[in-house]
Amino acid sequence: MTTPADEILDIVDEHDQVIGRSPRGEAYAKGLRHRCVFIQARDAEGRLFVHRRTPTKLVFPSLYDMFVGGVVGAGESYDEAALREAEEELGVSGLPAPRFLFKFLYDDGPGRSWWSAVYEVRCDLPVRPQVEEVAWHDFLPEAEVERRLSEWEWVPDGLAAYERLREHRAAS
Repeated sequence: MTTPADEILDIVDEHDQVIGRSPRGEAYAKGLRHRCVFIQARDAEGRLFVHRRTPTKLVFPSLYDMFVGGVVGAGESYDEAALREAEEELGVSGLPAPRFLFKFLYDDGPGRSWWSAVYEVRCDLPVRPQVEEVAWHDFLPEAEVERRLSEWEWVPDGLAAYERLREHRAAS
């Protein structure tokens, strides 16, 4: 049986060009730059899907996140990963293709850098998040998410993506 640590990832350079491949566990342990997707999911009322990660997650266990998403597998496109990750983490099938918004290089120091593609999707389906990924979840109004930013401990890369998304929307 394979584990998430065994998943093969493309390793990329500072220009998002593939320079190799590595198992996920090794990529994390050695701090190899890879690719991730962040998908902001909203329900029919426009509320944001927010969740707390399980304590068994390899990265940022037990922290809150306002995105679903994860790593892009070797040979997988950002778009393919966004739909796969959104459906997996929300526990749904038949989502519309998430809409690509922008990409940025998340860099939080040596060994903590990955290319991050940000998407949005509307989810009108009842969600059944993966119990191995999500310890708690709810759809929250954006004003409540903003209020909770200083109260809850958020995943740092998701927080960086959220801040960039606010800037992106303000500039549009």
